[in-house]
Amino acid sequence: MTDGFLQEILFGDPAFLVRVLIVGVCAYLALVIIVRISGKRTLSSMNAFDFIVNVAVGSILASTIVSRDVSLAEGVLAFGILIVLQYAVSWSSVRSEGVQKAVKSEPRLIFHDGEFLHDAMRRERIAESEIRQALRSEGVVSLEGVRAIVLETNGNLSVLQKSDGTGSLVDVTGIRR
Repeated sequence: MTDGFLQEILFGDPAFLVRVLIVGVCAYLALVIIVRISGKRTLSSMNAFDFIVNVAVGSILASTIVSRDVSLAEGVLAFGILIVLQYAVSWSSVRSEGVQKAVKSEPRLIFHDGEFLHDAMRRERIAESEIRQALRSEGVVSLEGVRAIVLETNGNLSVLQKSDGTGSLVDVTGIRR
C-alpha cells in the first residue's frame, strides 16, 4: 500500500475538501437565513408533516455539501422550495380545517381514568411497555395519580396527572365526554 493510496482514502481530493468547506459554510448560512425569515414554525416537529420537511432539509443540506453534482445555488433553491411549501401548507392548515385534517393527525387518548385503551393502542401501534417507559421518564411511579395519557400528533406521549383537570383533553380523539 502506498502513501498516496492511503491519503486518497482518508482525505480524497484536496480541492474537493476546499469545496466542501466553502459550500458547507455557505449552505449552512443560507439555511439559517431562510429559516430566520420564514419563522419559528419552519423547523419545528409539531407533527409528521413537519418531521418529513426536517428530514428533507437535512438531506438537501448533506447533498449540497458533499455531492459534486449539486451546486450551492441548487441546494439553496431546494431549501427555499421546501420551506416555502412548508410555510404554505402550515399557513393553509391554520385557515382551513380540510387542509389541517389532511396534513395533521389528531392526538389520541390511550389511557384514561385507570384503563389502558387497547383498541386505540392497537390502532396507533403502541405497546403498554412504551407507555410505562413514558411514565418512568416523567417520574410517575404509579398509575393511580394519572388521569390520562395522550399520544400527541408528533408521536410524544403526554402524561396528565389527576390534579391537572381535563381542560387540555378537549381536542383529543377518544375522550369520553
